[in-house]
Amino acid sequence: MKVLLQQVTIICPTTAYHKQVKDILIEEGIIKEISDSINTKDAQIIAGHNLHVSIGWMDIFADFAEPGYEHKETLQTGANAAAAGGFTDVMLIPNSNPVVDNKSQVHYLIEKSKSLPINIFPIAAITKNTEGNTLAEMYDMYDSGAVAFSDGRKPIQQAGVLLKALQYVAAKNAVVIQQANDTSISYGGLMHEGIMSTQLGLPGIPALAEELMVARDIALLQYTNSALHITGVSTKKSIELIAAAKKDGLNITCSVTPYHLFFSDEDLHAYDTNLKVNPPLRTKSDVEALQKALQNKTIDCVASHHNPQSWDDKTCEFEFAKNGMITLQTMYSSINAIVKSTEDIVQILTTNNRNIFGIKIPTIAENEMACLTIFEPETEYIFEEKAIQSKSKNSPYIGKKCKGKVIGIIHKNKVVIQ
Repeated sequence: MKVLLQQVTIICPTTAYHKQVKDILIEEGIIKEISDSINTKDAQIIAGHNLHVSIGWMDIFADFAEPGYEHKETLQTGANAAAAGGFTDVMLIPNSNPVVDNKSQVHYLIEKSKSLPINIFPIAAITKNTEGNTLAEMYDMYDSGAVAFSDGRKPIQQAGVLLKALQYVAAKNAVVIQQANDTSISYGGLMHEGIMSTQLGLPGIPALAEELMVARDIALLQYTNSALHITGVSTKKSIELIAAAKKDGLNITCSVTPYHLFFSDEDLHAYDTNLKVNPPLRTKSDVEALQKALQNKTIDCVASHHNPQSWDDKTCEFEFAKNGMITLQTMYSSINAIVKSTEDIVQILTTNNRNIFGIKIPTIAENEMACLTIFEPETEYIFEEKAIQSKSKNSPYIGKKCKGKVIGIIHKNKVVIQ
């Protein structure tokens, strides 16, 4: 493989080429030369309009549905969607069938992903079968390659169980990931509880279901002196609680989904099932608070919460539709609409997340392995269904105008270009 990137703006603070426009020559997956102009033969040329390059982007909370739900997504189709969205590294939640709650399932994901153009990092289940009762073999899974622990879309309800999990991971300097939701409060709800739920005649999910869980988990974190990451934060009050915990010196980080930055409960007026998600879309004031928190860096990073669902599970009454949307291919455009600094966006997508989970950060320099994302920050386009690389098509972004286009990735001696 021989690739020449022509006149690209390099966004990489750890290199001497940061913010410079250069040519980059890559041979057999290695960056061979970076200079003002490179002439070479037999190379694949990649050029564009205001082309930018950074180290490969990472996502920390996605579902590729394999094993067990291959009718929705597979590791291959999920990797294709990730690469099309600019991601070279993806952390997968354990909510497959069987659940990733033992070292053999961790090995399965790592081995099967070796041929993919992206790296897959398994998130191991905290409890057996993600049932929230008995701790899984956490140490075995960590030693086998799991990078964090979470019950994924099934947050731990029992405080005592989460307490023990936080104590366990402290010994390994690992991180527990929680999606805050008290199911005894949210049970039966279909959307955010508020004016819109009343107007639409749909049972609501109070913001309290999230905020109580955030407050409880912060108290457990303070008691254990461990490390906690809260993902899918969706309310202003949750942000305030996390900001206060950070100020108190707790080892807490958080992430928001791209759709909680983009949509509010008012967008549900047409009962679009692609907008049925958990946590639900909140009010416009919550959206504004989330955007501000991302801009001022109270929110550490953005997590895709990529959740493919089959046609049957979304083309039905709102009540019966399953939660979730696919987001990997539109995530950059969502962030690009809110954070105006390309350098800050790259930091959100590359180093903030890797630092949380202790994952090695690549760089852009000669004789280094190429782990690159190529993108055009100013390019506008219409996101069309035919562009979707996922096996499922449950995206509310279809037909919407987006700004910020991913051209592709170069990673693991593979080139994936749109």
